[in-house]
Amino acid sequence: MSEDAPRPLMLGGVCVHELLERPLVRLARRLVGEFAEEIPLYRRLPREELDGDITRITEHNLRLISGMFRERRPPTRAELAPLRASAARRAQEGVPLDALLAAYQLGVTKVWESLFAHAGPGDLDDVLEANRLILCYTGAVTSAVCAGYLEEREAMLSQEQHTMHATVAALLAGDREALAGVRLAPRYLVVATALGTHPDETADDQGGPIAGLRKLHRFRAAWQRHAAGQVLSALDSTGGLVLVPLGAGEPGWCRAGELVTAAGRAAGVPVWAAAEPAEPARVPAAAKLAEEVLEVVRSLGRPPGAYRLADVLLEYQLSRPSEALASLAGLLDPLLGNPDLLRTLKAYLDAGLDRRRTAERLHVHPNTVDYRLRRAVTLTGLDPMDPAQLQRIGAALAARRTLNGG
Repeated sequence: MSEDAPRPLMLGGVCVHELLERPLVRLARRLVGEFAEEIPLYRRLPREELDGDITRITEHNLRLISGMFRERRPPTRAELAPLRASAARRAQEGVPLDALLAAYQLGVTKVWESLFAHAGPGDLDDVLEANRLILCYTGAVTSAVCAGYLEEREAMLSQEQHTMHATVAALLAGDREALAGVRLAPRYLVVATALGTHPDETADDQGGPIAGLRKLHRFRAAWQRHAAGQVLSALDSTGGLVLVPLGAGEPGWCRAGELVTAAGRAAGVPVWAAAEPAEPARVPAAAKLAEEVLEVVRSLGRPPGAYRLADVLLEYQLSRPSEALASLAGLLDPLLGNPDLLRTLKAYLDAGLDRRRTAERLHVHPNTVDYRLRRAVTLTGLDPMDPAQLQRIGAALAARRTLNGG
């Protein structure tokens, strides 16, 4: 040993690193056995993996700790590299990160108990130094393992998202060749969504974009939690398409409200959605219809929730290009000079032609409602008590909402 080299840690007159190195292979196998006994997931791993990769990385960790005790220094980047690689392999296998960290924690605990259970008063200084090094090891290893694991998971998720988007694009394009070999559900609930802005997204610093990504992650995860199969999506922080798998005999629309409510609650924002069930071949048409219905819903100022074509049937039809639309809306132009008349006429129809309910909604006397309705009839020539003219009034109001939300 050179004069500048630190003195190795000692225990009972023996170098601590030697106490690790002599039984290293046997100790590694014992630790792996204890992993399998005490950590449920490791108990389910194949014997080949436990005896192979898991044992090899355990031996490497013991050598790493031995070197730290011998030279009294933190682990090097090169020593931590195999741990990062091993963590990446566990991520590929689907081993949860908490189980992986539990194995490292258990290993450190067992090594510490094995080495220092019988330390005497004369070993106190070296035991304290060893404790400092173990804490250093734990921090460095936790950081390396988490980094290796999460980098691999991020790469896997990125690939999964790419594959998902490619599948959605192929479905929307009706590209049978691109879908060859892709396992699709018998039917999908095709949902067009629009997401509100989370308060955290309004931050001026980098926190805004991060909050948007977190919102999107929660939103996407909520759909998957409530679905029986793989949910397909093409989303950004403002919304997009979600394709929820349905069983062959499962009714589509009945679950839409529940799914949208759950996803909005998870994301922490209001969510507007329009949904249509469809077989894979009809996904392009269903997506187009859902997006159009959603556009009508948003233009009408409807509250957040799940909608289908039947909910906005008249407004949807009136939103289609037509020379008659402006003329239909114009039937109520004589009331524009008196907003109270137009507002009363709307409320009267919404209340089912009940003058008392209309008065309650408008906070006026029923006689005021009668007066305003008579004025509206005089100005427009349209009497809501006439069934044929009532239909025209309803269509005219819908046309006005379609054109300008009025």
